Amino acid sequence: MSANAQKNRMTRRALAAAAGLATMGALVAAMPAGAHDRGHGHGHEHGHGHKPRTVDVQLLSFNDLHGNLEPPAGSAGNVSETQPDGTVKAIPAGGVEYLATSLRTARKGNPYSVTAAGGDMVGASPLLSGLFHDEPTIEALNKLDLDVTAVGNHEFDEGATELARLQNGGCHPVEGCYEKGRKFKGADFPYLAANVTKEKTGKPLLKPYTVWKKNGVKIGFIGVTLEGTPDIVTANGVKGLKFHDEVETINKYARELDRKGVKSIVALIHEGGAPASTSYNYDCDSPGAGDGISGPIVDIAKGITPKVDALVTGHTHQAYVCTVPDPSGKPRMVTSASSFGKLYTDTTLTYDRRTNDIVRTSVKSANHIVTRDQPKAADMTSLISRWNKLAAPIANKPQGWISADINGRGSTALEKPLGNVIADAQLEGLAPADKGGAEVAFMNPGGIRADLVHKASGSEGDGVVTYGEAFTVQPFTNMMNVVDLTGAQLVAALQQQVSGSNEASPKILQISKGLTYTLDLTKTGAARVVTDSIKLNGEAIDPARTYRVAMNEFLAGGGDGFPALGQGTNKLVGASDLDMFNAYLAAHSSATAPLAPPATDRITVVR
Repeated sequence: MSANAQKNRMTRRALAAAAGLATMGALVAAMPAGAHDRGHGHGHEHGHGHKPRTVDVQLLSFNDLHGNLEPPAGSAGNVSETQPDGTVKAIPAGGVEYLATSLRTARKGNPYSVTAAGGDMVGASPLLSGLFHDEPTIEALNKLDLDVTAVGNHEFDEGATELARLQNGGCHPVEGCYEKGRKFKGADFPYLAANVTKEKTGKPLLKPYTVWKKNGVKIGFIGVTLEGTPDIVTANGVKGLKFHDEVETINKYARELDRKGVKSIVALIHEGGAPASTSYNYDCDSPGAGDGISGPIVDIAKGITPKVDALVTGHTHQAYVCTVPDPSGKPRMVTSASSFGKLYTDTTLTYDRRTNDIVRTSVKSANHIVTRDQPKAADMTSLISRWNKLAAPIANKPQGWISADINGRGSTALEKPLGNVIADAQLEGLAPADKGGAEVAFMNPGGIRADLVHKASGSEGDGVVTYGEAFTVQPFTNMMNVVDLTGAQLVAALQQQVSGSNEASPKILQISKGLTYTLDLTKTGAARVVTDSIKLNGEAIDPARTYRVAMNEFLAGGGDGFPALGQGTNKLVGASDLDMFNAYLAAHSSATAPLAPPATDRITVVR
């Protein structure tokens, strides 16, 4: 960190303390290679004398913020909470103004406190952050006193060079500085990417680990993203990079930290799992819960050396606080705090000064809701207001009208209403012969980042869809492609939704009108797609015939585990997915005739 960044951070913390908002924070020293000496003045100490035997270190963590500085709209902004009577209540949560207040409140009375994140802090962000290449989010994370984060797959959306700019600062190479006289300073915290190396040199792209220190207490943090990042990021985003096995990488650097005398280690892993319940307060380890969590993180956790004391995870946007046995059979805490800043995790790590290690049997952890009924952090309100003024001329422009909520990200259905709208928009825009002659369109579900909410929080009036709201739904600005695929390749793509790399966690493509089929979830693997039910405009798919298929460039590259879609030929590149979406809204809605949520009758699901 530069001397100016350090000075600014110290000044900011002094002001925060004077305002009674939060805490004495980390005094940041120069960062030697592979190590970073940071320490919050917070935590509980046990014993008597100058240096008691054990110290309670508070680890606050969150993941998958995705630039959601303002409270997420619609159902994507809710947290599920199981009530004492067994019913489930939806609680609105999130927004960085509230997240800051929650973290600052949590730190009070904890002399040793460190804040870490599990990746995807940026990328697929709403317009307020995405329009400015996520500079607003990095500024907000600096104010949150984030100490360290792993990279996630979305940190690579704009490539390694842009990720380096977010870390080190400097104005955008094309768009320049967004405010006169104000240069972007970069992150005050280190991004860790232990399992990402440069192809040409074999050297780590960013620091693999950092060491947090306070009064002789030392905790190492190792950060990794999922090995499969190249499968879910555009080819340009990961060009020149290699992604390595998460377990092997963490174990390698845990040994290195151990040799350096750092015995307390936390792994920040941008990979996750699925709990047996979607309620944030579900007890993974309750009697009778069985396997409280499933998914990739389970095998990863079981393979990571016992030298690592706790795992902060992410990627799946789920909420869980579970123990998974390490290779020696001892339980170890594995946590994830949902997404979009709706939760934070508070973990107590009891540090033994004699062994320099964490007393694993004493580790306690819980997720907490970032509620919207607490005071807003004034500095975050000011930051949001500043960037909103810059974004307003673009963000507030109306694109269309809707008659009710059209759910996308917040929908739990396999066929999502907003997915149908987006696929129809892509088909309509690319169906003309001179635009590609598309007959069918596919949309990847993970690319739908929000809901279209009828009653918006802004002042534009109910039912209006602004450019900012449309951007929040489709923030990648992927270019649309139309390619030739055979009927056999189309069928294979539909089967790949529920087989291969997608078998354990199916990815159901959103499909344009005219395409119908049955998905039989009582079966396994590719057999779940009933092949003789697949029809286009009422006619069975001909395996030998060539079809013109529209999809974004990510899917057309075989992304998300769809190699069949990557086999397309005779490619035509069209406008961006966002342009297609906005054009469809303009053509199919008006103030007097708003667009209604479409029927979801294209995929017949058998359970």
